Parts: sequence; structure tokens; C-alpha cells
Amino acid sequence: MVMNSFETYMSCACLVLSVASTSCSDHSKPAGSKSFVPADLRPITKTDERFQSYNVEMVEVTGGRFWKPYKDIAELLKAQDAPKRSSQNGSDVPAGMDPGLYQQRPPIDLSNARIRKLAAALGPAYLRVSGTWANTTYFDDSDRPAPKIARRGFSEVLTRQEWKSVIDFAQAVNAKLVTSFATSLGTRDAAGVWTPAQATRLLAYTKSVGGSIAAAEYMNEPTYAAMGGAPAGYDAAAYGRDIRVFVPFMKKNSPETIILGPGGVGEGIALAPIGLAGTQLKSEDLLKATGPVFDAFSHHSYNATSQRCASMGPASQTTAQAALSDEVLSRADKIEEFYAGLRDKYEPGKALWLTETADAACGGNPWASTFLDTFRYLDQLGRLAKSGLRVHMHNTLASSDYGLLDDATLTPRPNYWAALMWRKFMGTTVLDAGAPPVPTLHLYAHCMRDQPGGVALLAINTDRGVAQTFELAIPADRYTLTSTKLEDGVIQLNGSTLELGAGDTLPELNAAQSSSGQLTLGAASITFLIFSNANNSSCR
Repeated sequence: MVMNSFETYMSCACLVLSVASTSCSDHSKPAGSKSFVPADLRPITKTDERFQSYNVEMVEVTGGRFWKPYKDIAELLKAQDAPKRSSQNGSDVPAGMDPGLYQQRPPIDLSNARIRKLAAALGPAYLRVSGTWANTTYFDDSDRPAPKIARRGFSEVLTRQEWKSVIDFAQAVNAKLVTSFATSLGTRDAAGVWTPAQATRLLAYTKSVGGSIAAAEYMNEPTYAAMGGAPAGYDAAAYGRDIRVFVPFMKKNSPETIILGPGGVGEGIALAPIGLAGTQLKSEDLLKATGPVFDAFSHHSYNATSQRCASMGPASQTTAQAALSDEVLSRADKIEEFYAGLRDKYEPGKALWLTETADAACGGNPWASTFLDTFRYLDQLGRLAKSGLRVHMHNTLASSDYGLLDDATLTPRPNYWAALMWRKFMGTTVLDAGAPPVPTLHLYAHCMRDQPGGVALLAINTDRGVAQTFELAIPADRYTLTSTKLEDGVIQLNGSTLELGAGDTLPELNAAQSSSGQLTLGAASITFLIFSNANNSSCR
């Protein structure tokens, strides 16, 4: 049980930033302790204005079989034997996956007033519409009723009306559109080479209705090309051959679009066994096959696979008890370091884009929709912004357990409130917050958004039982997120529950005042400290 009362913030042992520990009964500043001085923080890198972004899966747009809720697959997860898998190209689930893990969903209503209001509050952002299903989705470029069965070589159908809803949504919520294209058997000639016929129609229609595609990957997750519907035997050489068709096509037909790639996943940590749904391709081999052709280097990042994909093996799994451990949280660094190394070797100087990420692949773990995952969500934003990542796209906005919004009610989950606060306070200039005194205190600083000279500090205490303190050189506005139970979908800001008001109005994010001197951070709490008058010269 995580206590919510602010009186508990003074319980347990307390630690002073960068210096020493002191008992909670002694509030004097220890000799030699160092105050946190926001004016002294130096810049280390910058992010994109749309750094915090999100995905809407293509299968959400078209309707189709997506991840089934945990309550409906309990018996399947208990099964000791390996699940029966589908491996046929053109199936309505990814090749190699158990159909029992999925359920049929109707197309998402992107005209819904609530989802538009909540997404707009996170803008400006990038909206990525892609995912495994995008690889096998046929664009029906007509105003006729959509065919009930996709054409041979495809599994889903995207209509003009559905794609127009995506374009309208992006424009309404201040989001720039990112996507990938169909690459399955239906897009290929007799020799198996990708042809741009489908992509040509999608681009032309997009422009005809006033839309644009800001950035695009050729294929979703080519490291698992077979799972994504590529032809049997598809390898790095085939990918390189296709990219030599794709890049000139895009440069001619959509020169304003940033070409992202390669978009690999499953590397840097032991995410899944090689051999799943065919041989896993290596991003390094893909990059060798293409040469330096991408405008920005893209990749995906998952710290684990969810309980839905336990059949992938124990190496890919994690637990709720381990969710706040440094071992789990630092996996994001390991993945980023792996892909940054490939970028430096094969695409030097190119910006890093993380185009899909969440707590766990396969729809997220059961605690992804709770306050427990908010620590990972904000910690990952802080870590990767500090490492030089330019864009970070969460999967998803409103689908499955890892959605920022509940997919049935569109009610904000804890990660949505965290995203809203990041958007409100954290600007594009990343500052060096210094080393925290203990591993369980994570500190990330940015110049404030829309406040020249201001500094925002994100302080995350991942210790479930120990409060921590440090010294502030100047007063700050404090915004502390807590919950009465870590695995709860309801959270409090400075003790008040965050929830939508009448007419789906967003609540006021009211600060508590912290004077200069000792500040205490409660066990298992997240705090934004806002120094509007920091007068940091690097933030002007």
C-alpha cells in the first residue's frame, strides 16, 4: 500500500541531493550539503517540439482483430502447452501468433469529441498510424462500399473515409501524420519486388483531401518481416532491394516527407527468441543492405513482452514487483544505446526517432493502465530525452492496456495525466540535472515550455518505502503525483484526484508551494518542480 497523505512524506529515511543523508527529525541543512540551483544547470541536447507523441494502430482505423483484454484470456494464459499459432500470410492476425489472443474491434471513432479534446491537449505531437497490420492493409481507393474480404495478398481494408478520418483528426489535434506502407504479397510483382501502386494511391488521396505525411517508414518492424506479412524467405538483401524502389519513389512523389528507417525492434535486450515466426533479421544487416539512405534513424523499444506473449520465453517477461527496479527501467537505455550505435556507424549525424514504445509488446502488461507504469513512462521520457532522442511515440493513444486512454470509455489513465504534465512543463532544451544521491531517485531537467529563463525538474522516487529529500536554492511550484495503490487507475495531484469535469473539461493543474530549503519526496511518488523565475541563461 502506498500512502497518499502528505504527512507520510516525512516518514522513513531522508536523503540530501548529491551530498549526505539525515534523519527526518533533523531539518537543518547538513554541513557541506549542496542546494539544487536551477540557474546553474547547463544544456546538453534538444528534442523535437513534438517529442512526446503517440500511435493509433492501423488496425484501430480499419477495425480488426487486436489484443484481447486479460480477463478474456485468463484460461489461455494458464495453459502449459505452447498455443496454436497462425502462420499463414493474409491471416487477420500476425503470422506466428495465437489467434486466441485477439478479438474483433470496430473502427475507432476519431470524430469523437472526447478523444479529440484529450489528444489536442497533448499537441503539438506526431500521430503515427502504422503497426504490424499496416504491412498487410489494402487501401481501397474508391467511394464504393468497402469489400468484405481483402484482396489476395492482404488481410485488412482501409477505406477512403477511414483514412480521411485520420487526416481530419490529425489536423484537429495539432498532430503531424506519420505512417508506413503495405508491403505484403499483394504489393509485389512476379519477381517478388515491392511495387508502389498502393503507396501511390494513398499519397495521392492524402493530398487530394488536404493532408500530408510528415514522416514515413517503408515497413513496420522489418526485423520481424515474416511476422509482418513479408514473403517467405524475405531477408536483408530483399529489404535493400525494396528500399531502392521505395526511397526514389518517395523523393519524387512526396519530397516533404521525412524517410525513417529501418524501424527495427527486438534488439539491445533479450526481447524474444530468434526463430519466432521465422528468422529474426538484424538491423545491422538491413542497414548494410540499404546504405545511408534514411533522413532519420527510427527504431522501436519495448522493455519486455507482455503476459499475452509468455510463450516467447521467460527472458522476455517482467513482473509488477520488478517494475520500479533499475534493472527494468534501465532497459530503455540499453535499447537506445544499441540503436544509437548503429546510427553512428551507418547513418552518422541523423536524428534518432523512437516510433513505437510502451511498457511491453503484445498490448502491454496488466499494470500498464495503472499508476505503476507511470514511473516507467516518465522515466523513459526523461532518460531518452537526455540521451539525445529527438522523437518518442507511445503505443497507443487509446487501445489495449498500454493506451493513454481507456479504449472503451476514453477515460484518461494515469499515463495520460503524466503526458499532460510533461507537455505543460518540459520544453525542448534538455539540461544536466546532475547525479542523484541514490539509484532510486531519478532527476531530469528541461528548460520550461513557454517560459523564458524557467526550469522544470522531474523528480521520480521509485523507492516503495523510503522518502527522500534535497535542498532547493529557490522556491518552486510543486506538482506531486501519487496513488493510494500503485496498481490503481486513479491518481492524485497534490492530494486531489485527477478526473475530467463536466463536458470533459480538463481539471486545473494546481501547484503546491515549496519554499527554499529542504524538500521531501514521498515514497513511490513523482514530482514536477517548476522554477519559473530560475533566470537560467540557457533557457532564454
